[in-house]
Amino acid sequence: MSEQAKVTGDFRRASPWPVFIALGFALAELGIFVGYFAVAVGGLLLLGGSVAGILVESGYASSVWRPLAGLGIAFGLLGVALVASQVDPATLDALSVVTDPNGIVGRGLAIVGSGAILVAVGVTGFLLE
Repeated sequence: MSEQAKVTGDFRRASPWPVFIALGFALAELGIFVGYFAVAVGGLLLLGGSVAGILVESGYASSVWRPLAGLGIAFGLLGVALVASQVDPATLDALSVVTDPNGIVGRGLAIVGSGAILVAVGVTGFLLE
């Protein structure tokens, strides 16, 4: 009997973040590739928030606000690069790009929008903390 491990009352709790990361990734992918603006933004917000949450839970970050803002900046830069790859900078009419975007530009604007929201939430949370 001495070879059996002792069972203690300390159980590791399961983290909810992997489920939300998978759901956020799936929604973001569906929204971006199919072209549903609201689903893409919602999925990217869920993905960014979940990644920031898992970084705090695992001890890589002390607060959720800085990783949230950092992910927002990364999403924003990725979206701007996607939009810039499809728009000629010499004939850039920002109003026409936003009001009537083509497929890829609309998807890039969804990524930029979610990045801007993540940055705004991250900075506001950091300032209020």
